[in-house]
Formats: sequence, C-alpha cells, structure tokens
Amino acid sequence: MFLNCHTYYSLRYGTFSVEELCELAKNQHVQILAVTDINNTSACLKFIKIASEYGIKPLTGIDFRNGVQQQYVGIARNNEGFKQLNQHLSSHLHNGSDFANNAPLLPDCYIIYPFEKVASDKKLNFRANEFIGVSVENLRKLKFSKYLHYKEKLVLLQTVTFRSKRDHNAHRLLRAIDNNTLLSKLPKSEEGNFSQQMLSPEIIKTEFQDYPHILQNTEKLTKTCEVKFNFGEARENQNLKVFGKSKKADEEELKKLCYKNLPKRYPQASEEVYERVNKELKAVISLGYVAFFLINYDIIQYAKEKAYPYIGRGSGANSIVAYILGITNVDPIELDLYFERFINAHRNSPPDFDIDFSWKHRQDVTAYIFDRYKNTALMGTYVTFKRRAVVRELGKVLGLPKENLDKLSAGYFDYHQLDHLEKLVLRYSKLIAGFPNYISVHSGGILILNDSVYNYAGTFMPPKGFRTVQIDMNISEEVGIHKFDILAQRGLSKITDAIEIIRQNQPGAIVEDIENTKVFKEDPEINHLLKTGDCMGVFYVESPAMRGLMIKLQTNSYLELVAASSIIRPGISNGGMKEEYIQRHRNPEQRKVAHPVLFEILAETYGVMVYQEDVLKVAHHFAGLSYDEADILRRGMSGKKTSKGQIEKIEAKFRSNCRKKAYPEQLIKEVWEQISSFAGYAFPKGHSASYAVESYQSLYLKKYFPLEFMVAALNNGGGFYDVETYIQEIRKCGGIVHAPCINKSDHPNVIFGKNIYLGLGNIKELEMKVIQRILENRQFFGPFKSLDNFIDRVAISIDQLSILLKIGAFRFTQLDKHHLLWKAHFKLNKSKPKTNQAVLFKPKQRDFELPQFTFSEIVEAYDQMALLGFPLCSHFKLLRNPIQASIKAKELKNFIGRDIQIYGNLITAKRTPTVNGKFMCFSTFYDMDSDIFDIVQFPAIAEKYPIRTKGIFLCYGRVVEELGYLSLNLKWISRQETMGDPRLVDSRKFKAV
Repeated sequence: MFLNCHTYYSLRYGTFSVEELCELAKNQHVQILAVTDINNTSACLKFIKIASEYGIKPLTGIDFRNGVQQQYVGIARNNEGFKQLNQHLSSHLHNGSDFANNAPLLPDCYIIYPFEKVASDKKLNFRANEFIGVSVENLRKLKFSKYLHYKEKLVLLQTVTFRSKRDHNAHRLLRAIDNNTLLSKLPKSEEGNFSQQMLSPEIIKTEFQDYPHILQNTEKLTKTCEVKFNFGEARENQNLKVFGKSKKADEEELKKLCYKNLPKRYPQASEEVYERVNKELKAVISLGYVAFFLINYDIIQYAKEKAYPYIGRGSGANSIVAYILGITNVDPIELDLYFERFINAHRNSPPDFDIDFSWKHRQDVTAYIFDRYKNTALMGTYVTFKRRAVVRELGKVLGLPKENLDKLSAGYFDYHQLDHLEKLVLRYSKLIAGFPNYISVHSGGILILNDSVYNYAGTFMPPKGFRTVQIDMNISEEVGIHKFDILAQRGLSKITDAIEIIRQNQPGAIVEDIENTKVFKEDPEINHLLKTGDCMGVFYVESPAMRGLMIKLQTNSYLELVAASSIIRPGISNGGMKEEYIQRHRNPEQRKVAHPVLFEILAETYGVMVYQEDVLKVAHHFAGLSYDEADILRRGMSGKKTSKGQIEKIEAKFRSNCRKKAYPEQLIKEVWEQISSFAGYAFPKGHSASYAVESYQSLYLKKYFPLEFMVAALNNGGGFYDVETYIQEIRKCGGIVHAPCINKSDHPNVIFGKNIYLGLGNIKELEMKVIQRILENRQFFGPFKSLDNFIDRVAISIDQLSILLKIGAFRFTQLDKHHLLWKAHFKLNKSKPKTNQAVLFKPKQRDFELPQFTFSEIVEAYDQMALLGFPLCSHFKLLRNPIQASIKAKELKNFIGRDIQIYGNLITAKRTPTVNGKFMCFSTFYDMDSDIFDIVQFPAIAEKYPIRTKGIFLCYGRVVEELGYLSLNLKWISRQETMGDPRLVDSRKFKAV
C-alpha cells in the first residue's frame, strides 16, 4: 500500500516510467499503488489502463508541492474526486500561485499531510477526509509526538521515487539541471531522500508492528478508492456528441446542409453523386459522427465570415459530404477517392479532418473555438530529453569545459580515452535520454469534449493563453478523446498577402478568383511552370527534389501534380517504384511490364501503387476483401492501432481469396510484399490533392504577378530556401531590390512598381521600438528630409542610428554614409536618450566640415552582410581571383556526357544515406546569371569533398541527363576565396577569407 509514488512525469525529479513502477511493485508483491506525481496527472490514465496487467489495484492522485516542498498528497476516491484534484491543480498552475498549507475542501478525495509538515505547522484540526502520512523514517519521531494519539488519522505514506542508487544519482543530476547549477552546489533541500523506496510488505509489517492501526487505516482508505475509465475497444467517444438541441436535430441539420449546398458543388449532379451522398450520410449517422461534421462545418463558417483562407486535407478529402459542406475543396468523385479510407464501421477511432489556416489567423480561430465550446483544451505533448541535449546538460552540471561538451555531443571520441566524468556523462545520458523534459503544446490538436476536461487530466496555461491538458494524444485516444486538428502554415498567408500587395501595387490589375482553381489547372502557362520546375516560392513544390521530379515527369496537369506529391514519399521512392512510375509515365511501352491484373486495377498510375487508397483498391479488386477490411489492412501496415489479431486474420483471408482466384503463389507473395513495404509511407490521395490545390493557387500568382508573390513569400518567412535565394528570384523576375530606407521601407518588405525595398524588420539588432517610432512619425508628419530632421523628430541612440546609417537607410540625402556617421556621432551622445518625449523647441543643429570619403562596394557589401545576413550585390563580385573559363547553367544541355566546370553560389545541400550506410550529397546552386543547377556527389566524392558552408564554388564534373533533368555528377569541388573587409585588413591589399 504505497500512496505516494512518482514516475518520471514528476518532471526533472522522477526516474522511471509507469511500466517500470508497475514492474517494481509486481516484483515486491505489492498489490495496491497510487501514482501521485508532483503537480502532474500525466501518468494517471496510463497507470489505470495497465495496472491490472501487473495485478495492481490502481489509485490516482497528486503530490501537491511548492517547488520541492511537499504540502499534501491528494488521493481520488472516485472519478469525481479525480476531477476535483485536477481542477485544484489547474487553478494554481494557471495562476502560478503557491499551494496553501491546508488543502481546500475536496469532498471526494483523501488528503494526506506528511508527518513532518504537520509537526512543523502544529496542525491540530483535520477534516473527516484528511489524514497524517507516516513513513518508516517518521516512526522514531512519532513515538514522542502528540500525534501518536491521533490513531484514526494516521496512515502509511512511504514515498516511492527510487529503485536503486543509480536512480538516486540520476535524480540528483536532474535536480541540478532543473536548478541550473553545478551538481556540487545542489542544495540538499532540492533532493529527495534516498530512503524513498518501495519496501516489501513484510518489511512494512515488521516496521509498523507496534502500530497496526496505521496499516489498518491505510487499507481501509484504499478499499474505498476506485477511479475507472474504459480503454481501447471498450472506450466510448468522449468528444462533444450533440452539436445542437439533440442528436435527431443534428442529423436533420446535416442532411439539410448537404442537400442545400450540393448544387453549388455539382450543378448537374449525377446519380453517382446522390448515391455517394446518401451512403455517406447513412454511415456518418449510424456511427455517431454527426456532431463531428457539424463542429468542423461551424469552424469553417467562422473562417469564411472572417475571410480567412483554409485548406481541409488528409483523409477527410475522401468524403463527398465534407466536399459539399466546404470543409475540403477536393472532389472525391473526380479523383475516385474511397470514403472507407475516411470512415468505416470497422474503425475503432473516429475520422479526423486536418484543417490548415494561415499562421496569422489560427490564433483567432482557436479563440473562437474556446469561446464557442465549453469543454475545450489544447492537446499536450511531451518534449523528451534527446541524447545530444542531455549530454550537454549533464556535462554542464558536472562542470565539463565547452570543448568536452562539443566532443561528447557530436559523438567524435574514443571511449577508452575519456576521463571518469566524461564516461559518467555518457552512462547517465543513456538512462535519462527519453525521459519527459517538459510538457508543451501539440502542433494543432484541440479537444472539444462532451464533459469537463478535468475528468481526465490537469491543465496548464502556456504562453498562447489557452489551457492545455497534461496528457498526449496516445493515451487520449485510448480513453476515447480525439483531437480536432487546427493547424497553421505560411503558404496560405503568401496567397492572401500577395493578393493584397497586387491591389496596392497594381490597382487596375484583374486578379482571378483564387478559389476558381479549375481555371488555374487548365492554364497551359501555369502548367509550364510545373513542367520546367520553375516553382521557387510555391507551396509544397519548390524543393530541389520536387523540382527535379516534376521535370522528369514533365508534370503538366493537376492529376500529375497530385501523383508527384505522393511518389516523392519514402515508401515509393525507397522501393524503386518512383523510377518505375516515371518510366511508365514517360514511356507507354514500359507500361507493358506491369502485371495485367494490377494494371487494370491501377490504370491511372500504370499499375504502380502511389496512394494509400491504392492499398484499398488492390486489396478489394485483387484479393476480394471488402473496403472496410482493406482499410484495416492499410491502417495496420501504417502503424495505426488495430484490434489484436485483426491483421493476421485479414492476411490469411487475403491469401485464401487470391488462391481461390487461382493466382500463382509468387504473384500473391509479390503483391503482399508490395503492400507491406508501401503502406507505411504512402500519402492519402486526398492529402496530395488538397496540397496540389494550394500549389495551383500559388502558381497562378507566381506566373502572373511574380514580384508581388515573391514579396509576399518573403514577408511570410520564405519557405524551403533562405532570404537571399528569394531575393535572387525577385531579380530574375525583373525586380530591383533596394536596401532598407527610412522613407520608403515599412517593417515588412514593400514594392513600388518593380522596386522592392527591404523592410526595416530585416535589419539585425535594430530594435522594434525604434522601428515603431520611425514608422509612426513618418505616418503622422511625412517623409524625413535630412539627417538633422530625423534626429529632431525621432528619439534614437547613436548605436541604433549607426545601424541605419551603415545599411544606407539615409541614402536619399545623397551624402556618403561615412560622412553621415561622423555627423551623427558629433550630434548625438553615445548613451541612449533619456526620454522619448518630443521637445517643445528644437535645438539648432550644428554642422561640421568633414573631409571627402571614398566609396567602396566591398565595404558596402560587408555592412550588408553584417546587418542583413547577405550582400545586395552579386557574391561573384566579391571573388578574390578572376573567373576561369567555365560554362553557365543554361549551357549545360549542350555538354551532356562531357566534363565541364561551372561556378555556383550554394543555395542548399542535403546529405542522404545509402543502403550501405554511406552518404551521398545533393546540392543546388545558382550561377552568375541567377540560373539554378544541381550537382550530385556519390559517396566517395561526398566524403572527399564535403560541403559544409555556403559560398561560391568551382564545380567540376560530368553533365548527365535523365528524362530531361540535367545535373552534374561531381568529380571535385573547390570553395572560392573572397576578398576580406578592407577595414579589417591591410588597405593596400585585400586579404582572402
């Protein structure tokens, strides 16, 4: 009977998992156990779920502490008591307040005050549900204490935190990490006592033989405690079950919405459409998912009212009801998407929609959900100690120098040459790696429950300002709590911002309705961008790998883009089916190698499995499984949870049905292996289709409004590439990029015609409050006329003004920036201004006679690199040595099969492991004309010539062509020297860096 047991969810305190605690209890023949983590209920549901497997009666509670100071332990008598404990904990975690010495009235809980705490507080009065907890160590003091006579109030409170000395050592290291102190300086008060261990029942009885009433009281207490939940197949759906007045009213509302909106999606609806709608509605109603659809519809309606763009994706795109309601924009009839992939009677989990909003709008959508629905919380997730990070943390608390930490973290060392402390770090890092470090917020999960979230866990309040549960999605789903995925992405903001920028920069331009994607899909000019891989800045298709794939495929339509989005995934790519698909797509003769049965089933993809839905197709048409059975097969092979033995039964049926169809055993084996290797990595077709819709919207803007679109891309954090790469693309599209200017620039980047002014927000170390002052003053009083005028109007320190001058933000004055810098230092004190209040009478500005200064492009470039991260001139202008004879990217097609050399500025490099454990490297560069080219380094060359830093390289290799895609098989590469900053080297000669 242990009423105070800690797992590693007592963060940076506990040292073992729930399973390990149960295993320890089983080995000690302990049958009653309470998990009471410190200010945390993360472990409780899992403990209740697995305790019976170990022959344990599970009790749940909380060890309420202020820091490490134990105030009291709460044990739930029943589910209502568990709720009360969670509410009490959460109210303090939300407010950041300490727990009082006395617990509040929690009628369905037992409150146990530790003996030491009771004695120090001289507590005399106890409620009926309050007790004094006595450990083995406390017995010596109890003999001489007045509390010896509180016989009915004494219970056993033997804390369990450690199994061994090793656990205690790990605990001390965790406490040092938590306190950000050296282990040698860790106060004893921050540690748990080594005696906090699980003793056998025999030892407990021996120790308490003079106090049998204590054990009797404890046993009596535990017998009255039971917190129950149903898990797995026995669970019930805990999400909101009724959206409106009643289930019946919800059903009628869903039908009404479907038939009202159907003509908008299908103006000339076929019989197939009506049959599909009726089939889906019947399934949704019978399985009890009506409220789920109506809640998602409600969220979408709010977004539409606010003009927020969104993308409904994932398997939800397989539903015609979702398409008609506007939750997704993917037509499942057009793409032949199976509803069973989304919902079927054999799934033991409800369906889910993934809805993407702009990163600018998700916060407001989330706030709406919290205001609209009562029992709401964000889903929690645990950030665990990673091996490298924990090595560094342990090294710090043990006082190792930085170079030792770098060595151990990187893994480059000979274990036998390490000293004692270094070996200690490695030993305990293996133990601690994987422990939860802190609780965070799930990337998009929101819970909308039928009753209080406190029935299941406590909550905390992260900086986002929405309460978040202390459990993750795994145990939540086990108990019947399923999240709504409300996600954020920047691609949608690029689209909406680009449209707004077009309106400002080209007020007379006609912009197509961005929702009218049918027009975009059929536009040959837009499809040409896909075919040539000209997709820089375009959501989801701009990476080098995707660009190369689209060139090889000669992607020329929406359906081809959908396929490309899926075949780039590891399941198809690693199995060699990507290359096979490309060959069959480009060469009709190659399609003849496909098995006739598979080719007939998968005609759209030439007999190659490309989508998750293809598993359903093959299992149904090839093996005769029902769609429901086929989806169970897909889920099981994707690593999703299925009932015990389900996969084995379906595999047996798969093989049996195939034999009945007289397929050869070899074919049965091959198809089964294809499904097995493919299913775990494949994309649902609806997911690819949803993203392809957004890609086409971006492609339209990229094609017809490239400058505005690229400015919007920059203002939304870019994408796959860095800022400098997007600036190169702007220049390639005819834009003229200017350094920030105090009269032209805003906080983000702005465009005037073809002139793009980089935003003040791009300048490193320029304070936000300074930017605010500049923009507000300019808005109210107009452009700045001179440096003196600026100094009179804006309160600014010399350091901040120097940053603006160095970047050239005052070049409108036509004065050299060095001249202005000297003037600024004469006119301003070096200290920051004492007040921002405007002066009543402006002081007369003195002027100074200064010598002539020489302008240097090299100095300008180094200032830009320091303040923006890149120069606005070409990197090639900074080369120390003259350019050798070489070709350019647009000439590669003339040198196929020949060795050439070419200069390139590195954009990105990616190392990829090979089957034998070595690495290849794929890199992308742009040349002097800003044209892009790619190089491939096979393992021997990648090892000999590693690419570690950006810069200009001279690349030598053979030009190869694969289905129209050109690349360079590298033989050697050399990073080119650039001129140094002349202010830091001998002015007579620029030194190489």
